[in-house]
Amino acid sequence: MAGQTAQIGMIGLGVMGRNLLLNMADHGYAVAGYDRNPEQVAALVREGAGKPVIAETELAAFLKRLKLPRAVMLLVPAGGPVDAVITELLPLLARGDLIIDGGNSYFEETERRCRDLSQQGFPFLGVGVSGGEEGARRGPSLMPGGAREAYPRVQKLLEAIAASVDGVPCVAWLGSGSAGHYVKMVHNGIEYGLMQLIAESYDLMKRGLGLDNQRLQEVYRGWNRGALNGYLMEITADIFGQIDDRTGHDRIDVILDAARQKGTGMWIAQNAMTLQVPIPIIDMAVMMRDLSGFKEQRERVALELGSAVQPFEDDPEELLPALEQALYAAMILTFGQGLALLHKASEVRDYGVDLAEVTRIWRGGCIIRAALLDGLRAAYLRNPGLANLLFDPHLAQEVLAREQDLRRVVSAAVRSGVPVPGLMAALAYLDGYRSARLPANLIQAQRDYFGAHTYERIDAAGKFHSEWQRS
Repeated sequence: MAGQTAQIGMIGLGVMGRNLLLNMADHGYAVAGYDRNPEQVAALVREGAGKPVIAETELAAFLKRLKLPRAVMLLVPAGGPVDAVITELLPLLARGDLIIDGGNSYFEETERRCRDLSQQGFPFLGVGVSGGEEGARRGPSLMPGGAREAYPRVQKLLEAIAASVDGVPCVAWLGSGSAGHYVKMVHNGIEYGLMQLIAESYDLMKRGLGLDNQRLQEVYRGWNRGALNGYLMEITADIFGQIDDRTGHDRIDVILDAARQKGTGMWIAQNAMTLQVPIPIIDMAVMMRDLSGFKEQRERVALELGSAVQPFEDDPEELLPALEQALYAAMILTFGQGLALLHKASEVRDYGVDLAEVTRIWRGGCIIRAALLDGLRAAYLRNPGLANLLFDPHLAQEVLAREQDLRRVVSAAVRSGVPVPGLMAALAYLDGYRSARLPANLIQAQRDYFGAHTYERIDAAGKFHSEWQRS
């Protein structure tokens, strides 16, 4: 490939960038890749042999390979590296060249880049990409947002490389500014919640019911054939059948019980608090990852206080169906909390996000793809302005039909000492959200008592203050 022949360029040839670029080439697009690391460039040359792929280690040479006006996609670590690459790029670009950030950037940074680059004559798209390495190579879920007028320039390409469900690509322009990266942040927050809930089900079955790994695999496989069908359930079942190469033991049993995070969970928790939208399941998932990191302290306290965990009194064959139903209800509530935040953010930030489209493109390619998304999408098609999924009569009944199962599982966990904060948060959220009266009147009174913060009354509008007397 000689001259300006590449239809899009990729900066950052790590596994995700390289796989996404090869995906584009598989669909007939001439592509160019750039990375300062010659090993990454060599890997692209090797894996792209026989495909319309160019690889360069010099930025200027890379840009000369792109058709005008250029389309340049970045897949580099979020934060400073994105700004550094853009700063290096701008003197070499021409007004009208399109810059696309396909990384996990914080939405506020995307908003700033959209604004600043637009003022300089460079359209900008922030594209959330979900599906991991395999998704990038075979078909991810894509969440683009930003300059609406620029999206048609890459729309066909993105539709070609995206996963598809029922023949429809799992990609849609989601809104102005940082909409794409905001949706990806919500996606990742829901992912945190679902993973925590599944992990709690594992703990309940392993330590509470005493099931071995073979039985656990059977349970998760069975659940994946039913209403809980989804990518995370599928890989969970697969995990319990893997043998560790070094020890010959089940791999799950040699993995340290301390999970890490890259920040997207913290971002959604912080922004939900800013917008005052409760997302307790997701919040709890973030907190439990933090708690898992205190491994040495947990071990010390366990020695000093002893473990609270006791075997369940329940018959496994009786509790497992209840656990399946409880998990399903909690998963609906997790999606509901994330989507309620997205609804509020779209209003506040004027994104114009179509939640029916969001739930549609999450049905394929992405980490949180699940059969229950069909029902969520149907709810938004019935009522596009739905502020919370619990306002949909059908989904509300789906949750209420499993309420007693959720209570039974949480109660059994409390009696046994197995921590299930995600399931507890799901139940508390359900009880709180449908409670016409909450004890916040006492909180108002306390705040006015000690700080003269005023309170509102049930019989008159306005703010009121009382001179409280100590009794």
